[in-house]
Amino acid sequence: MEIVEKKIGKRQVAYIKYKGSYEEVPILMGEVVGFIMAKGLQIMGPPFGVYFNSPQEVPVEKLMYEIAMPISGEAEEERRVKIKTIPEQLVLSTIYKGPYSECGSTIGALVQYAYQNGYEIIGPPMETYISDPNETPEDDLLTEMCFPVMKK
Repeated sequence: MEIVEKKIGKRQVAYIKYKGSYEEVPILMGEVVGFIMAKGLQIMGPPFGVYFNSPQEVPVEKLMYEIAMPISGEAEEERRVKIKTIPEQLVLSTIYKGPYSECGSTIGALVQYAYQNGYEIIGPPMETYISDPNETPEDDLLTEMCFPVMKK
């Protein structure tokens, strides 16, 4: 597994913050995309999730996460869909291939790499969904996994 340090530029996103099962991700993603289309915004990159805790830490109903999509354009927030600007971030990043349900060891490898190479993790993990699960077999799904970091 190749782990790289890179910068993710400042970006505006439409997102939903949610508490509950990961099984809701496709529904939330659909809601964000529907909002973007209805408001005439432009999609500027693949969707991503930010995960504030994990199934190893809390029961499924207490999982906290955001589902987001980079956008361009102006719109008023509506119901659950919010808009924010994420500042530029330095991250450690790797590409994971396989089912979403089996990516935990990749997160562990990123944490270990950060610790062994003088990085401090300064934010929750992010997963950028490179492949469309509606068009890609589960074993071939590509997900960029990263942690915001700073060099110690």
